[in-house]
Amino acid sequence: MKRILILMAEFGYGHRSAANAIAAALQETHVQECVVEVINPLNDKRAPAFLRKDQANYDRIIREMPELYQVGYQFSDTPAASNLIENTATLLLFNVLRETVRKHQPDAIVCTYPIYQAILHVIFTIEKRHIPIFTVVTDLATVHKMWFNPAVDLCLVPTQTVYDLAINSGLPPEKVKITGLPVHPALAKGNQDQASIRANLGWHPDLFTVLAIGSKRVEHLYDSLHVLNHSGLPLQLAVVAGGDEALYRRLSETEWHQETHLYNFVSDMPTLLRGADCVLGKAGGLTVTETLACGLPMILVSVIPGQETGNAEYVVSGKAGDLAKNPMEVLEVMCHWLVNGKELYNLRVQNAHRLGYPRAAYDVADLVWSAVKEQNNDFSKG
Repeated sequence: MKRILILMAEFGYGHRSAANAIAAALQETHVQECVVEVINPLNDKRAPAFLRKDQANYDRIIREMPELYQVGYQFSDTPAASNLIENTATLLLFNVLRETVRKHQPDAIVCTYPIYQAILHVIFTIEKRHIPIFTVVTDLATVHKMWFNPAVDLCLVPTQTVYDLAINSGLPPEKVKITGLPVHPALAKGNQDQASIRANLGWHPDLFTVLAIGSKRVEHLYDSLHVLNHSGLPLQLAVVAGGDEALYRRLSETEWHQETHLYNFVSDMPTLLRGADCVLGKAGGLTVTETLACGLPMILVSVIPGQETGNAEYVVSGKAGDLAKNPMEVLEVMCHWLVNGKELYNLRVQNAHRLGYPRAAYDVADLVWSAVKEQNNDFSKG
């Protein structure tokens, strides 16, 4: 029985989501042959408390201090700062990572967060052992230099843009492969057609359906919905508050003129995506990749400066969606999409299908599995 260890972190949803998607694909395709474990080393009780606190404060910082976050992100992306961060992380997390590896004795390690690569390299150098390390980059265009560590066996990137960044950062071409960003395998299956999904959800079967995805980090969502609610356009709204209680309360108290379906939090986003015609939301890596994997165009109403800027550019430059800087621009985009027999909307759909990688998790799983078959590691000693 082979063992695969996936290391992630809780800075946003994307790192955990990618980890869970890869785990699901491996368990589906090799359930009788491997054990997959998803671990967040930063939550280990031996890890410094401030690292756990940083994860908890991530949402608040990027929501309340986006300019400060952008400055910090840009500064940390310099070579000197990246080296300092990696060296400091190695000192702080060396014992945590070493004991994690010894406990789980993996045949391969997948990192969906960049900081672990350098630490693992030091561990393996000291132990004089080797375990294949796969890095899965979870940003579509704006990518931190720490993702591109030459010690890894394979760096799996979501787009051609990130591939070029990896090569320019010094990674040899044989260590870089475009797979797309892993999304849950359920998005690749689509066993139900749209009509069946809408019937099961209680949605109107024929109205153009806007799926609005919110959270505490999505700005301008309510105001955008307010404009669409009073637009008189032939559409229905499905709104997910993403666990933002204040937003959900406000949505529940609103007088809706369009047919509207409200959800505080959902555990089956793939179903809602396959039942919708487009997505209204932020330019987070998870939202963008899941939306494109379903071939849906996007209206982006919120972009976190720094890491999400590239995601927005990826969607807009690929003509798979539009950026709306204010609620009136949301209305303008929607009107442009729906006129002339939905000509512009249909073009956006075609481009979304072109940019999406619905089977990325399976492709990553295949690459990892091909490596583990040859491994026979024993970390119980030393």
